[in-house]
Amino acid sequence: MSDPDKNKSLESWIWDAACSIRGAKDAPKYKDYILPLIFTKRLCDVFDDELNRITKDVGSRKKAFQIAKADPKLVRFYLPLLPDDPEQPVWSVIRKLSDKIGEGVTTQMRAIARENPLLQGIIDRVDFNATTHGQRDIDDDRLSNLIEAISTKRLGLEDVEADIIGKSYEYLIRKFAEGGGQSAGEFYTPPEVGTIMSRVLQPEPGMDIYDPTCGSGGLLVKCEIAMEQGAQDEKPAPLKLYGQEYTPETWAMANMNMIIHDMEGKIEIGDTFKNPKFRNKQGKLRTFDRVIANPMWNQDWFTEGDYDNDELDRFPAGAGFPGKSSADWGWTQHILASLNERGRAAVVWDTGAASRGSGNSGISKEKTVRQWFVDRDLIESVLYLPENLFYNTPAPGIVLFINRAKPMARKGKILLVNASQIFAKGDPKNFIPDAGIDRIASTLIEWTEESKLSRIVDHAELKKNDYNISPSRYIHTSDAETYRPIAEIVEELKGIEAEARETDKALKQILEKLGV
Repeated sequence: MSDPDKNKSLESWIWDAACSIRGAKDAPKYKDYILPLIFTKRLCDVFDDELNRITKDVGSRKKAFQIAKADPKLVRFYLPLLPDDPEQPVWSVIRKLSDKIGEGVTTQMRAIARENPLLQGIIDRVDFNATTHGQRDIDDDRLSNLIEAISTKRLGLEDVEADIIGKSYEYLIRKFAEGGGQSAGEFYTPPEVGTIMSRVLQPEPGMDIYDPTCGSGGLLVKCEIAMEQGAQDEKPAPLKLYGQEYTPETWAMANMNMIIHDMEGKIEIGDTFKNPKFRNKQGKLRTFDRVIANPMWNQDWFTEGDYDNDELDRFPAGAGFPGKSSADWGWTQHILASLNERGRAAVVWDTGAASRGSGNSGISKEKTVRQWFVDRDLIESVLYLPENLFYNTPAPGIVLFINRAKPMARKGKILLVNASQIFAKGDPKNFIPDAGIDRIASTLIEWTEESKLSRIVDHAELKKNDYNISPSRYIHTSDAETYRPIAEIVEELKGIEAEARETDKALKQILEKLGV
């Protein structure tokens, strides 16, 4: 069990170290330098602990270094950093750099990666000596300050448990997200949202868990934590965690996050939508016990051809292309195809994905796909979140829960939960307090109805409402509330406008062919 005071102490230290470059305001700009250095400090201190263990058997640190070099399997990661005095900490090789510091750090990072294939592309991708228009991106003075700040706390096995350093590392990622603006949503999901999703999915020991858009890996970590908290055994079999991430820097962040949490996993790099990396021996899409994801909302860069030309059977007839303006339901189809026959999933979406197209007189491709999911009884629950939780938007968001094997008592129905009022004001973002997390998660797990919070709605009522599955449509959170949230209506209008543009474009092409 982790010590809250120790957590707070380490979190304060890790943020102070990050701010040592140029202060809190500019710290997020330097995350690609800060995260690998803190990660490397952890590797160095753990390696020191392992050398000390070997030293007890062989009598000297000098011999311990020689033995570890001869047989790297004796340690988790072999680091080719040899201090002038073997009794000195391994980290001192980096700490004592005084000339051409950026060049020296880069050289040492690359040496570590060469010795450890698992770290290649993760800690050696950053050039600490890089320049832009002749100006160093991080000059040696600031880099020296950062190294010195990181040096003030030991991160070895005897100093801090994996869960504490992991939580602190996640804390640092969150702090970067707070100052990251629009880009923050590409690598970070608010922790309370991830906690609710992972608890409701109820992962069991040894399960395969997959995140197709894993960002910094936080949702996968949340699943491991949820499994350990719910397990009966004192030491349950760990989850097998799999993720794919498009952005190289974020992919590296996810790998560091997994290793520093001491969790088993594999993170691939690349565009999941166009080239999912996890395949079976036949080259088909690999399936998992659970899928958890928060893809970028309303992506508009996938065309109808991307769906039609898919060779992995992810986009079935009757569903398929949801329109170019939003790939939300395209991603949901990929997630469904990635589930085994008893698999379950949780995916975060913009609220408009639950309602766009419903009530329109015209044909809405997005509604057609949504109807396909409802009619096949694949949706178990929909959660409407509070506003201003996410770092890249003030919009509330929803969580869609999918179950390929719904219990008989839940067939033909969907549980809708409107948690829009369960939040506390924060700076810079709102958050869901612990009691709220427990209340929302238990409602979704137990499938309970509560006035102004949750309702079980049968498919006949959903059909009557033209397959609108937004909880705000069915559950009013106060007696005076008779209107739906403005943000949701605006998103629906955007969808209608996008559909109209597509229809106009198609009509124009037909008329041109007819010579009209």
